[in-house]
Amino acid sequence: MGTYGDLIIMLLAGGIFIAWLFRIFHRWLHEPASVNRLKLGKGGELAADDENIILLEQAGYEVSSGKHLVPIPIKLNDVPLGKGSRLYIDYIAEKDNCTYIVKTARDRMPIDWTPSGVRDRLLVYSLLLPECEGVLFVDAKEKLIRKITFHISE
Repeated sequence: MGTYGDLIIMLLAGGIFIAWLFRIFHRWLHEPASVNRLKLGKGGELAADDENIILLEQAGYEVSSGKHLVPIPIKLNDVPLGKGSRLYIDYIAEKDNCTYIVKTARDRMPIDWTPSGVRDRLLVYSLLLPECEGVLFVDAKEKLIRKITFHISE
């Protein structure tokens, strides 16, 4: 190939390397500085006889993982506040290439279906996993699935 072949290969490799560096820099530049994305693990086991899962599957959703525990360490004046807190995500479900966080109805914690009540109970889950399309609230007793989406404008 000679000297021209070596030069072409070196220019091609250098161009690919520069394009790769530019892509990394561009992604870093456009990503918000405070983004700490939550990465969910496998989740809890899915029970085949769970009425919430059955209801979701009948509605066309595919439940991809079970209960997730999200620990939240809390400090007050730079001192740990007890053991902190935690959030529970009941399931992760998918439908039409969209992912949803699933919360189930609880008798001891009824939800207030007003804008502020829904915001107070469910907005945190949308903010925690912004790549999800919304939150599904499943009430197996009522045989009801409610899809909640939050649109926060800048």
